[in-house]
Amino acid sequence: MNTRLVNLVIDAARPEVLAGFWAALLGWRVAVEEAGEVDVRAPETDGWDLDLVFVPVPEPKEVKNRIHLDLASTSREHQAELVERALALGGSRVDLGQGEVPWVVLADPEGNEFCVLEPRDRYLGSGAVAAIVVDARDPEPLAGFWAGITGWPVEAREGDVLVGLHAPSRRGPWLEFLRNEDAKRGKNRVHLDVAPPADAEHAAVVSEVIAAGAAPADLGGPALPWRVLTDPEGNEFCVLTPR
Repeated sequence: MNTRLVNLVIDAARPEVLAGFWAALLGWRVAVEEAGEVDVRAPETDGWDLDLVFVPVPEPKEVKNRIHLDLASTSREHQAELVERALALGGSRVDLGQGEVPWVVLADPEGNEFCVLEPRDRYLGSGAVAAIVVDARDPEPLAGFWAGITGWPVEAREGDVLVGLHAPSRRGPWLEFLRNEDAKRGKNRVHLDVAPPADAEHAAVVSEVIAAGAAPADLGGPALPWRVLTDPEGNEFCVLTPR
């Protein structure tokens, strides 16, 4: 299927503030600042082809996100530096019952969870972000769906617990599906956007994505030029207009 990942979208009460936190933490830049969104963009050297897009919503965060970021580190000292930087910028430590683990669980100023990983060989050369991690009741079929609509092949498996996709370029973050039995509650505050190429017909591409296992989603509100769908486990995502 000829679609590609283009955005990771994060709902925010104050998009400008949250975008500033992430830009400062990752060493990226604010590339777009409009009334309806603020985009944070990685340098080309990171190999990250997605924007972090922060959009305003009135609803407060109430439950743990089903999609989060894992940040990469190159040494234990670097890991500690990232943790201290996040805390100084307004982040906080989070106890999700993780116990004694080598990574550190934090939250950004609006409570969105993320992890600062210890050094791992898998993420060497990934840039600032090691992985986009998606909770999954059954990681294998969910990863298969996303492999089909992104063109990212499966490059890692850890038993029946985790399946990892990586861009064909082998650069930038992984897209990982991690077993989690928690039920989905409400609309996700973090979601992915995919887009067809400029010469594609939008409706035809949407039909292909639905045939691959997605379902239409009705979130209410005005008619939009893009289509909101859900993946086989009910996670919302958008098929943007061709570009």
